[in-house]
Amino acid sequence: MATNVASTGASTAARTRRVVTRIELEPTAVLAIVWVALMVAWAIAPGLFATADPLEGDVFERLQPPSAEYWFGTDQLGRDVYSRVVHGTQLTLQSVGLALLLALVVGVAIGAVAGYAGGRTDSVFMRVIDAVLSIPSLLLSLTVIVAVGFGTANVALAIGIGCIAPIARVTRAEVKSIRNRAYIEAARAAGNSEFDIVLRHVVPNAVGPVFALAVLECGTAILMISTFSFLGYGTPPPAPEWGALVAEGRDFLAGYPWISTIPGLIIAITVIAVNRISQLLRSR
Repeated sequence: MATNVASTGASTAARTRRVVTRIELEPTAVLAIVWVALMVAWAIAPGLFATADPLEGDVFERLQPPSAEYWFGTDQLGRDVYSRVVHGTQLTLQSVGLALLLALVVGVAIGAVAGYAGGRTDSVFMRVIDAVLSIPSLLLSLTVIVAVGFGTANVALAIGIGCIAPIARVTRAEVKSIRNRAYIEAARAAGNSEFDIVLRHVVPNAVGPVFALAVLECGTAILMISTFSFLGYGTPPPAPEWGALVAEGRDFLAGYPWISTIPGLIIAITVIAVNRISQLLRSR
């Protein structure tokens, strides 16, 4: 037992060293992590970073270009675009967190049951998953939103449902690959219940690839939430969700492009950074 624990600890330490080495060798990974950390900081404490109230405007300062006073300029109502982007980060990432939490809990549960049970249970679950995967995720999420209504929570629910299937499939594959390993057989021989084995031994050893996929799905969720917000399905105005900020400035693109383009760039950079982190995790 001590040998197994020691070897597991050594293996974990070796993997950690490989990841740290890759980060040190790849500046893009460092930049991605720093950027995502900044976005998380904006989401946790927007008041520390914002320079103005995101909902109050000054008509005498409307449509001001980016400057030392207004870093991202002002919009058509004189509101500070930078402060609106910062506060919008909280709304957007809250939706992403809810969506991923739902997808992980349900997807991992379905995948673990299907992969561990096998047989007819596996076949039934996978046929349902295949059917869901055959539907474009954007269309599936839009259908759910139309059914349950608009709003941040409903958008998160819809996107979370769309992310369940890929997470369940990856979990199932990982569980099938480890369910008959020696330590699982040892747990059975020790008299542990099947539920206890799955919860304590199978799932913890199957979550590595699932976590990497969840990070990738995070980028997809940001894009989809911004898309639905742009279309008006998210929190109603004047809430500064990222997609809504892009939509607000579309009528001013010709003369005042910063109103839409800067929030759009924030979305694009964040998605690219999240995808880069996912690449790093998958290459471990």
